[in-house]
Amino acid sequence: MTARSVPAGPQAPSFDLGGRTALVTGAAGGIGRACALQLAAAGAKVRAVDRQAGGLETLAERARGLAGTVEPHLLDLTDLDAAESAAAGTDILVNNAGLQLVRPIEDFPPDTFHTVLTVMLEAPFRLIRGALPHMYGQGWGRIVNVSSVHGLRASAFKSAYVAAKHGLEGLSKTAALEGAPHGVTSNCVNPAYVRTPLVEKQLTDQAAAHGIPRERVLTEILLKDSAVKRLIEPEEVAEAVAYLCGPAASFVTGTSLVLDGGWTAH
Repeated sequence: MTARSVPAGPQAPSFDLGGRTALVTGAAGGIGRACALQLAAAGAKVRAVDRQAGGLETLAERARGLAGTVEPHLLDLTDLDAAESAAAGTDILVNNAGLQLVRPIEDFPPDTFHTVLTVMLEAPFRLIRGALPHMYGQGWGRIVNVSSVHGLRASAFKSAYVAAKHGLEGLSKTAALEGAPHGVTSNCVNPAYVRTPLVEKQLTDQAAAHGIPRERVLTEILLKDSAVKRLIEPEEVAEAVAYLCGPAASFVTGTSLVLDGGWTAH
C-alpha cells in the first residue's frame, strides 16, 4: 500500500457539536472509526454502532480525552427493527457500514447479494426512518451517507456493492427533498479506494477476478482511473463528513461530495 499523506487521528474542528447526538454505523474500524472520533472531537455524543465488540472497545479507548464521548452499541444491521430503534433521538446520522465481495455476476452468491443490499441500503433507510421524527421535531438534522465513487460509476465484478451504493444515492436525495422544510440535510460522501480493511481484503479477490498477481491489483485496478495515485486515508473522509455536519454546510443538501482523486473527471 502507498504511504500515508495525512496525519492519523481526528483533527480539531472549527465548530462545536456539543449537545448533539450522532450515530455512526460500521464504527469499529476504517472510515466509521475515523468519523466517530472526528465527531467526538467536535463535542458530539457518538453512538458507535457495529457488530464487532473488540473494535468498539478499542474505539472507546481511543476516544478518551476528546471533547465529546463515544458509546459502543453492539448491533448487527441485518436486524432492521433494531437498527431503526437505535436511531431514535439522533441529531446526526452517518450511514457508513458496508461489505464487499468481488465476483462475476454469474458466480455471485444470491444470499450475499441480499445481505449486501440489506446492510448497505435497507438498513440506512430504516436508520433514517428512525432518526427523522426527532430531527423533524427539533427543526435540525444531518444525514451523511458514506457512498463511494461506485455510487456514481460502476466497476466489473461488484454487482451488489455498486447496486447498493447507487440506491443509497437515490435514498439520500429523496431524504434531502423531504427533509429540507424541516431543517434536515442529507448528502453523500463519495471516496475512491480508502485505506481500510475492506480494501485490503479485496486484493486477493480482485487478483483472481482479473487474472493478475495480487501485487499488481493496487496500481493496475484500484488506482487505474484515479489521477491522484494513492489511497485515501479514513481521516480525510471523516473531515468531509464533519464538514457536512457543520454550520458552513447548512445550504448543502441532496448532493454528493466526491473524493475520488479525479476518477470521475474522465
